[in-house]
Amino acid sequence: MKTKPVSAAAAAALRRPAEAPSLELDRRSFLRQSLAVAGGCAAGFHAARGAQQEPNRARPVGEARGIHPGRVVWAHDPEAIDWSGPGDGRWWLNDRLKQQRVNAMLARAVCELAGKSAAPEAWGALFRHLNESRGKGTADYRPGEKIVIKPNWVGLIYREGHVNLETHTFIRRHDYMNTAPQWILALLGQLVAAGARPADITVCDTLACLVNEYHDLLRKPFPGVRFEDYSGGSGRAKARMSNTPLYWSNRPQGKAQDCLPVCFAEAEYVVNFANFKAHLGSGVTLCAKNHYGSLVRWPVQEGYYDMHPACFSKQTGIYRPLVDLMGHEHLGGKTVLCLIDGIFSGVHPRDPLPQRMKMAPFDNHWPCSLFASQDPVAIDSVALDFLQTEWSDYPRQNGVDDYLREAALAGDPPSGTFYDPNHPTPTRRLASLGAHEHWNNPREKKYSRNLGSGNGIELVPVKLGSRAAG
Repeated sequence: MKTKPVSAAAAAALRRPAEAPSLELDRRSFLRQSLAVAGGCAAGFHAARGAQQEPNRARPVGEARGIHPGRVVWAHDPEAIDWSGPGDGRWWLNDRLKQQRVNAMLARAVCELAGKSAAPEAWGALFRHLNESRGKGTADYRPGEKIVIKPNWVGLIYREGHVNLETHTFIRRHDYMNTAPQWILALLGQLVAAGARPADITVCDTLACLVNEYHDLLRKPFPGVRFEDYSGGSGRAKARMSNTPLYWSNRPQGKAQDCLPVCFAEAEYVVNFANFKAHLGSGVTLCAKNHYGSLVRWPVQEGYYDMHPACFSKQTGIYRPLVDLMGHEHLGGKTVLCLIDGIFSGVHPRDPLPQRMKMAPFDNHWPCSLFASQDPVAIDSVALDFLQTEWSDYPRQNGVDDYLREAALAGDPPSGTFYDPNHPTPTRRLASLGAHEHWNNPREKKYSRNLGSGNGIELVPVKLGSRAAG
């Protein structure tokens, strides 16, 4: 369905650089807000937990999506990385994160997800399923159709001061838990093997400054791929805003019109490659929040709708802007695959370095995992359960799974919001965006489809390497 473009004048205004506070003030403002949330959460954490809704353990809400509805594949390979931590070089260099093992994890994940024996056939099934769900019939991927890969390079955000914007090099946080370049290489290799031309693939994080240290690793084997970031230059393209609008379903007044980046508007397919992290403000940052970097503006940029208050809120049954991002026809509506890089984890923005995970089966090792699903609600639900098991604070704060309930029940959400990010006035409600539930317990890690008790999530563990455990 075509969306009504904004006027040329409005589009031009959106492309004008917005006046913004200084870098240091902006960083302080964000950290102040996050720490205030964290402090309030810590002070009243037990009270907040008492106010939470009882988790819907193995009791799903929503309508599961995918070839195998609600399926989430969890690949675990403790031998994927050989890095002891700071002082042992960079985790992304010199085969510390082993490319062949990463390739194998991604191949097994997509095959298990699609029920195929080889990755090219699995990708064919994924493309056909998305096309059918979009009313395009069981069409295969056709060469020339554009694909966008959306990594989470939050450690490279242009306003955080961790990257030199002139030289495109790291200043600090070299070992932060960004989406690993090795995953992007594995994904590019699979997409090309499935028939995509490198020139038709764009890797884009609009808020990041893609450092040379990553860019060189990615560009050498795939010189034809387009890499877009905030600044452009030195072989990168600068992310540009299209005339394709996104409308917030709470209908804020007096705010500049948000529009999608050109690469998302022109693409036929999106791969959402998020990270496995807790978050000081929102509790977790997974596939849904990864789309913060799918808009060509800072999330709290003056003049635009501020996404943070509703995203960080500890209330339940309220409007959640993440649902609009998940449900927009050019973002979630084009997503052929959701992935979460779980090689590392930590708490953003508190932890400058990856944190080992104590829970089984990680046992004080790096989590060394990959999560994959066609269901954007189910994958975040599963990752949330892992993070809630590991951390007793931020991922367990009240309201942390509220966006998942809203998304699962988008057609009739607890908040009563008329979710429709595709029209300037409420016109057509989003349908359920997927299935949400919590596992039965952290030891068995089973959901309603595993237990045969419901039509929600199915978690499929894939064990690789001699030390892997379920």
